[in-house]
Amino acid sequence: MKKMTTAILLLDLMAGLLFLGLYGMRSGAVVTDSGIVRIGEEEQLEEADVKKIAITFDDGPHPCYTEQLLDGLKERGVVATFFVTGEHAELHPDIIEKMFEEGHLIGNHTYSHIQLTKSNREKFKEELIKTNEVLKEITGEEVQYVRPPYGSWDKSFEKELNMFPVLWTVDPLDWSSRNVGRITEKIVSKTGENDIILMHDYYDTSVTAALKAIDELLEEGYTFVTVEEILFD
Repeated sequence: MKKMTTAILLLDLMAGLLFLGLYGMRSGAVVTDSGIVRIGEEEQLEEADVKKIAITFDDGPHPCYTEQLLDGLKERGVVATFFVTGEHAELHPDIIEKMFEEGHLIGNHTYSHIQLTKSNREKFKEELIKTNEVLKEITGEEVQYVRPPYGSWDKSFEKELNMFPVLWTVDPLDWSSRNVGRITEKIVSKTGENDIILMHDYYDTSVTAALKAIDELLEEGYTFVTVEEILFD
């Protein structure tokens, strides 16, 4: 009788250990030396250590430089956000398709890079709608994000068009310089966790500087994500 009781206790113990093992495999539970089960603690710590930043590119796609940039991003396993103009998207739908297929986020930068003023509100709105239609025709997806040229925006568009404006926190003024080293240094020195970097994929020096800056920021432990992860996670 004593042997049978001992055997039953051993079976119960083995069953309990098996349950904890299976539960831990499924849920991320960890059994400590003290017998405490900590669910997902390791994953939570790993997520807390991730330093996220987003790099964005306006004005494209360019038939040459954007292709080079996409190849460089793919080689590095980095995602970006592209705010494209409708007229350039119409000219180069194959590049838009490549952006979409490779996991980048595509946003609206108006059709002709028009700046919003007090007198052209309806024209600005028409350009946003037209660009949305162009992009949906290419990707099959609705466009949610807009980078208003020069940062000029009317909040009422958010409700009218169901679109969210995305500005920036780091601007290296890459369009105004041909000095790759200077552009790179501005990006790296000014960028911190949760920053959104503004660049343009319509200049060869901008693309070269962007890839150099990405390499340095990756070495510093940053992870590149699309803007929606910065804004809403």
